[in-house]
Amino acid sequence: MESKVTFFLGANSPAGFYSLYDQMLPPEDARRVFLLKGGAGCGKSSLMKRAAAALEEAGEKVEYIRCSGDPDSLDAVIFPDLHAAIVDATAPHVVEPKLPGVVESYVNLGRFYDHAALANKRKEIAAATKGYQSHYKRAYRCFTAAAQLCEDNRSLLLTPALEAKELKRARGILSREAKKTGQQPGQAVQRFLGAISCQGPSCLFETADALCHRVYELRDNYGLGAGMLTTLAAGCMSAGYDVILCPSPLFPDRAEHLLVPDLSLAFVTSTSALPYPGKPYRRIRMDAMADTEQLRKYKSRLKFARKVQSALLDEGIGSLAQAKAEHDELEKLYNPHVDFEGVYAQAEEITKELLALRGK
Repeated sequence: MESKVTFFLGANSPAGFYSLYDQMLPPEDARRVFLLKGGAGCGKSSLMKRAAAALEEAGEKVEYIRCSGDPDSLDAVIFPDLHAAIVDATAPHVVEPKLPGVVESYVNLGRFYDHAALANKRKEIAAATKGYQSHYKRAYRCFTAAAQLCEDNRSLLLTPALEAKELKRARGILSREAKKTGQQPGQAVQRFLGAISCQGPSCLFETADALCHRVYELRDNYGLGAGMLTTLAAGCMSAGYDVILCPSPLFPDRAEHLLVPDLSLAFVTSTSALPYPGKPYRRIRMDAMADTEQLRKYKSRLKFARKVQSALLDEGIGSLAQAKAEHDELEKLYNPHVDFEGVYAQAEEITKELLALRGK
């Protein structure tokens, strides 16, 4: 079975929730965006799954956007050939319309709540809401501490000599893989390929495999490859190819993976904790490019920092799991009092509107 193209547009980062939802669709190309509004348990993910399945069955390409808090849930579905999307536009990934009525429409799923029944559960709902939000705050504090240790290790090894090696290697790859097209420079879009969620660290390597047949695996336990990926992205765009630049959830300002679908070429970062499971086209051992004397000199310090970093990440993930449990309880309070037949009817209505875009 062919893998689905799946990404994240948000990340649980040291700074809190980090959003890439402004890059969901190019504003100048967007034709139809449905902004779903409504609280917990009102059927936003269910609506998106149903509409996406119908569009996929009708032969449309679908890009699935998972929830970084709960990867089993959807936060958006994008239909690239239709230049359309359906998105959960509620906090923390609030999306506001740029051309309301022309492109975007609000869809109020809150109207399917039984308000009279829910009023009797006010205290339980308020308690569950407050509980899960506090767990997120603790998780972000743990991720901040983990990121600082990771940065400490990286700063020990990322020397000018290493950066020169990376630049030389990147230029060699570009000369071999990214022949100039003579076209206008390509464009970059950002997507998270990885996430730190209640299920632990994850990476959607299957998406890289679905989009690209040739995968360069960057073995990199110290975050040394960001500069090399940025150089590769710039080179591919200069040659006329569009790229998907995938930041690190822990360091959203740094590239962690790079996909170039037009070249069927991917560069994925692989670590001992989260290894690339496939057979790579090429493998680059970033750790081996570091100065051996630096590695020897700081061996104990590097090992200690990685151990503590791992423990802090585990603590943060535990807090995310507690937040998920609280949110599940919140949804249990809401679910019996939602008119899901109405939600599914709304999904069918949206599906019809999207299918009507074909051929226009």
